Amino acid sequence: MRALGIDFGERRIGLALSDPTGTIASPLPTLKRRAGKRPPLATLERLVEEHGVEALVLGLPLDLDGKDSAWTRTVREVGGKLAERTGLPLHLVDERFTSARAERAVRGLGLPKGKREQKERVDAAAAVLILQTWLDRQGKDGESLPHDSQKRDEDA
Repeated sequence: MRALGIDFGERRIGLALSDPTGTIASPLPTLKRRAGKRPPLATLERLVEEHGVEALVLGLPLDLDGKDSAWTRTVREVGGKLAERTGLPLHLVDERFTSARAERAVRGLGLPKGKREQKERVDAAAAVLILQTWLDRQGKDGESLPHDSQKRDEDA
């Protein structure tokens, strides 16, 4: 099953796509957002169609105490709209500390400093981590473990 991982941010949207077997997450180009503009749901919907995506995996930006913030509610709303438009299941994954892990991973690639500091790389790496976390929790035969698609996956 092919899944799309999404790290939804105020300025950029990091994206990752699983392989057809639902085993490995790989980065896709990051989408840029314009301040004050609506989320690019049509663009995301087009990506879903182009890649034959069967599940959406959205990073949930909880605060350090694990509670929702105003931004968390916005992300939930956008995810819900995308799921409604595509008809796909939405899985929410706790993304606390994902950006810090993504920055370390990008620094460890050995890229020149200018490329290492490109925010788009970090956002794409964060989306890969979000998606890979979800993929790793799926059943051996590609069947999803029991979950509530409107709640975060508790074991993140």
